[in-house]
Amino acid sequence: MRVLVLHSNVKPDAAPDELDTLLTARAVAEALEKRGHEAHRAPFVPDPHALGNLIADVRADCVFNMVESVFGEGAFASLAPAMLEKLRVPFTGATAASMAATSDKPFAKRILRAADLPTPDWCVPPHFAGLVDGRTYIVKSATEDASLGLTDESVVTGSQAARARAQSCAEKFGGRWFAEEFVEGREFNVAVLDGEVLPIAEMRFEDWTQGQPKIVGYAAKWHEGSKEETGTVRDFAWAEKEQTLYAALSRYAKAAWQLFGCEGYARVDFRVNAHGAPFILDINTNPSLEPAAGLAAAARQAGMSYADLVGRILDRR
Repeated sequence: MRVLVLHSNVKPDAAPDELDTLLTARAVAEALEKRGHEAHRAPFVPDPHALGNLIADVRADCVFNMVESVFGEGAFASLAPAMLEKLRVPFTGATAASMAATSDKPFAKRILRAADLPTPDWCVPPHFAGLVDGRTYIVKSATEDASLGLTDESVVTGSQAARARAQSCAEKFGGRWFAEEFVEGREFNVAVLDGEVLPIAEMRFEDWTQGQPKIVGYAAKWHEGSKEETGTVRDFAWAEKEQTLYAALSRYAKAAWQLFGCEGYARVDFRVNAHGAPFILDINTNPSLEPAAGLAAAARQAGMSYADLVGRILDRR
């Protein structure tokens, strides 16, 4: 087939998390060509007429959607599948509705809570009703992924500190920032492909400084060679000895997949507290497909090559 690999329109001086999109688009195109397809790469154009012309010029049979941000904002990423749906062009990954619902983290948490799925308590601006002094929170962007603004300073204690951190991040990065109760414990990434849970990775924090919050922050993801990046280790071996926990994570990940009508692939992130109780942090319907990222790593653990993974995503468009 002729496949248009559609990616975010990234500037040459963009941040590492955005530049990663271009590297991943190239890797996906190469994987498609290995499987006999003709792949064309192009940035997303947020204009229906221009996008329609682009698809027509390429004579694309389908689109491999890799748009993670529009106008540099992750909050607008669902515009790409929305326009593709309007043009009636087959494309990979999440629908516009699914992506929009999961991209707003507090909104997604409301849906999870209504479905009786476990997620940490949270408070939202402007009033932050429910903040408790003495309780530890992690302050996060409501709409941006890639751990934007997530540093050791994101983990705070008490109402005043949570409000101050949210205000500071809003001024620096824009958008809404909310406070989520911090679950002290272990972190797990559950990759889901076509509704099937792939081998589950625990993100272990090795040689962490005493007192440093154990989180997968921006540095751990994007500052290559940093202490946080080298000290955050993906581990699949844990599952052999903890089948009960593995089953619980799988069950909740599948439930979240079905609840939000996910399609193609997704990643569900968890924290597990000291009592072994899992909490859903995030449902990412557009996770990175970079060959070294979590989804590809889980696929390899399941016996799939990178080309197999990309081909399977395309086949299920």
